[in-house]
Parts: sequence; C-alpha cells; structure tokens
Amino acid sequence: METFQSILGESLSRALATAGVPAAGEVVPATDARFGDYQTNAALILAKQRGENPRALAQEIIDHLDVAEYAEQPTIAGAGFINFKLTAVAIARYAARLLQDDRLGVALTNNPRRIVIDFGSPNVAKPMHVGHIRSTVLGDALARIATFLGHEVIRDNHIGDWGTQFGMVIYGWKNLLDRDALEREPIAELVRIYKTTNELGTADPAVREACRQELVRLQTGDPENLRIWNECVALSMKEFEAAYQVLGIHYDIQRGESFYNDRLPDVVRRLLDSGLAERSEGAICVFFRDIPDLAERPCLIQKSDGGFNYATTDIATVDYRIKDLGADTVWIVTGAPQLLHFRQIFEIARREGYTADFRHITHGSILGEDRKLMKTRSGDNVPLGDLLREAVARAEKIVDEKNPELPPEEKNAIALTIGIGAVKYADLSQYRMTDYIFSWDRMLSFQGNTAPYLQNAYVRIRSIFRKLGAEFTAPNELVLTEPAELNLAKRLAQFAETVPQVLNDFRPNLLANYLFELANAFHAFYEACPVLKADEPARGTRLALSELTARVLQRGLGLLGIRVPEKM
Repeated sequence: METFQSILGESLSRALATAGVPAAGEVVPATDARFGDYQTNAALILAKQRGENPRALAQEIIDHLDVAEYAEQPTIAGAGFINFKLTAVAIARYAARLLQDDRLGVALTNNPRRIVIDFGSPNVAKPMHVGHIRSTVLGDALARIATFLGHEVIRDNHIGDWGTQFGMVIYGWKNLLDRDALEREPIAELVRIYKTTNELGTADPAVREACRQELVRLQTGDPENLRIWNECVALSMKEFEAAYQVLGIHYDIQRGESFYNDRLPDVVRRLLDSGLAERSEGAICVFFRDIPDLAERPCLIQKSDGGFNYATTDIATVDYRIKDLGADTVWIVTGAPQLLHFRQIFEIARREGYTADFRHITHGSILGEDRKLMKTRSGDNVPLGDLLREAVARAEKIVDEKNPELPPEEKNAIALTIGIGAVKYADLSQYRMTDYIFSWDRMLSFQGNTAPYLQNAYVRIRSIFRKLGAEFTAPNELVLTEPAELNLAKRLAQFAETVPQVLNDFRPNLLANYLFELANAFHAFYEACPVLKADEPARGTRLALSELTARVLQRGLGLLGIRVPEKM
C-alpha cells in the first residue's frame, strides 16, 4: 500500500515537472496540525535557488497540483509552505484498506540487503550486567524491523571468549576453585577466582608469570587448559541463554573471538603483502596518514611479542561476514567508546576493497538515580539477571493489586510480559545516543510514555471485543464524522510511514514515540466516542478503528521486541 506521504510526494513531483521547475523538497507530516496534515517546503527551496518570491512560486506549484482524490485544495502558509489537509473520505477509505492488509500498510523495501547485525557481545567468565541492555535490545529491535521490511538479517553474537584474562581464570581454576560454589553460581565463582588471582598477581610477580604461562599453554593447545576453557565457555553460554530466553531474543549464529584464531596470521600477512600494514618498533600497524584526525592513531594488528589483539580479530571477522556469510551490509551495535576502534576497522576494510555498507551503531549509557553509571552499592555493575528478576517481581506486585483473582501461572506470565517490556521500552523510547536514568517507578507506570501504558491500551481494546460477545466482521466502508475518529484514523495511517524511518538513523525511539501518540489518540477517541453503545454506521466504524489500533499496537510493540498481554 502506498502511504499518504508517498502519494502526495508523487503528486508534488508531477506538479514540479509540469510547472517546468526542478525537483525540490519533499512532503513531510505537518509540524502544526492547525495548518494541515502534510506540508512541503519545495517552494522555499526553489525560490532561494531562483531568486523568486516563494509564495508566488508556491501558488504556481499549487496550480499544477492534482490531489483532489486525497486532500482539500492545498494552501500556502508562512513564507511559502504548501500545506495538505486530507479529506475524511480519503482517510476512511485508507483505514478500510488497512483492515485488509496483514502488513498494516508497511511496504517491503525496494532494495533488500543481506545484513549481519552484531549486538549483545557478552564476555565469557563475566556476568551480563545492566550495561548489556542497550546493545542487546537495540540490536534486537533493529533486526526485527529490518526483517519486517524485507531485508535478510543474520543476528550474530560476537562472544568475548579469548584473551589474556583466561590466563588468570585458568590459574584461579587450578588453585582457588570452590567446586560447590561453581555448582551453585558458576559465573559468580568464575568472577571470584579471576578477581582473587588478579589481586595475587598484582602483589606477587611469580603469580603473574604463572598466569602468563597458563595463557601460553591455552594458546598452544594444552589439553587440560583447553578443557578448563571449554567448561568456562559452556557455563557462560548457559547463563547467557537464560537471559536471552527471558528477554525473548535469539541469534542466528554465535561466534566467539576464538573462532577467528586460525585466520589471524593470514590477516597480518595479507595486510603486510598489500602494503597497508608496516612494521613499527617491532609491532605491525596500519597507519592512516592521509586522514588528519587519525594520522597519529595507527591501528595495531600484531604486538611486538607476536601476539594478536582485538583489531586483528575484528578484521578477520569482517572477512568472514563478507566472504563466508555473503553480507553486503554490516551493523555493529556497541557503546560510543568503541567509535575510534570501528572507524579504523571499517577504514581498513574499505582500503582492502570491500564495498559493503559498514555501520557502527553507537549508544549512550544507563545511569542510576545519582546520574552516574548504574552500579551496585559495592560499586560493581548491576547483574542483568538480578535486574530482570526484579522487573518481573515488581510487575507481579502491580498485577496482583489490579487483578488479584488471576491464577498464579497467568499472573506470572503477565508480570513477565509487563516487567520485561517495561525495561526494553524504557531504553528504546530514548534516542540511542542519550544517557538515561533508570527509574523503576517511571518505567512501570501506567501513565506517560511507558510500555505498561501502551500495553494497557491494547488490553482495553481487547476488553471491548470480549464484551461484544460475537466475532467482529469489519464493514466494507468506514464513516468518519467525529474529530476523535479522524485523528485516530490519521494516526493509524502513519504507522506505514514511521516504520521505514527507523532504519534511516537507527532510531527505534521514532516507532516508540509513534505508538505512544497512537495510544493517546485512542484514549481520546475512547473517551469521546462510545463504541458498543453507538448506532450504525458509527458502531461498526468505531469497532473497526479499535481493532486496527490493537493490531498496530501489537505489531509495533512486537517490532520493538515487546509482547502484549490480553489481560492486566
């Protein structure tokens, strides 16, 4: 289905061509609903280019515009904005078509891509913590939306399962491990032995050297050290999967850094042979002397002792994603501190001749009430598992207060939907680069821009249809007469315009804010327009608008990775 925005945009293009003026501007939603539903600044752009009066040029464009099937006669406002106001008939006709469209008006992309999206990326032998929320839920939402728009998406969890820390973990395993503690809380015990070993190594050079030797044994394939490492990986993966199951997140592939170990010598050899890398003070680096702000920031790909690092692994990862997975687009969702690192990696890829579209999708941080990075009282990162359990427990308390007669299993299922949805939405409703304050009271509120508010709107609609007592069949034609009906129907038509915009700058908050405005429009409609007690044709129309709103809320929240309950 074409959207109103695209229809009016095509009409504008034809008018400009007929008027003999170059294409300029685009049709966008109006910033002030008093002047219309859509507007264009084409006349202002052209007038500035041509040195003409913008209002006179706007009138010339209007004289060639043919939008009578969809809008009233366009008007001119301000310095030369052209405004479009949709007709009630066109809005009703569009809403009726939406009811018959499983995609709710959202068109498939004309340019499908094969996208590898790298998000989450936890580290073995370390607990997932609150800081993992942003990358994980942002990446998941972008993957869902890209898939819905028709792209082929490969979700890749790039696990941190290799590196110098494993020398300390293996030393701690051999000398400090409490087997009973490992059975009870495996990740906590791995963290304990790592921290203790680190403290011992700081104080005692002999322990430091022992840890280094354990790492060398692991890297050279010592069977015992490989067995310990594999057990650490398995314990960590079990912990990760438990969190992903609660969050409703899946991956197509999960490749640890260790997966690329065999490829690293070839990466260095290739970059040296091509001249992109050079030796410097015993190490091998890629320099960017032609890029002013990178000229003093070379990328180290092999240390002077012959060891490799994250950059080497990430270059090998690029090779794998392009050559083995066949990606033409790579999105990496991580925090802003890695901006320089991935800028270097992508620049190396381009210099090697890769033409894929590489994007580093950065995000801000989650802050505590003190406006500092969210920590426990002891100063540690807040464990993700603890946070998710608390979200569900707080939600269950709210459900119990609102609906105490629900069976325990149903109550728990609803609490899971509300609690996890609240955590996700609190993150996704923010612009991704914004640091935000984590507040239980705000995110679990049934008022304001929150998941429970949107979920409650859906539940309210479902209750209407339960009271209906019969299967609803939408009328072939809708009749919109009340302002609240028209406003709701226009909001519903904007879903198909909003979803594709999310990927323009990777902003799920655009979809979240749209859904909030839709829920507001529905509540205003619900208060102003009786549904079940109305006479026909108003009754059928209002039921149809309610049904359509429920479907858009469910689909829109689903694209954000948030489920809706049938009761609350």
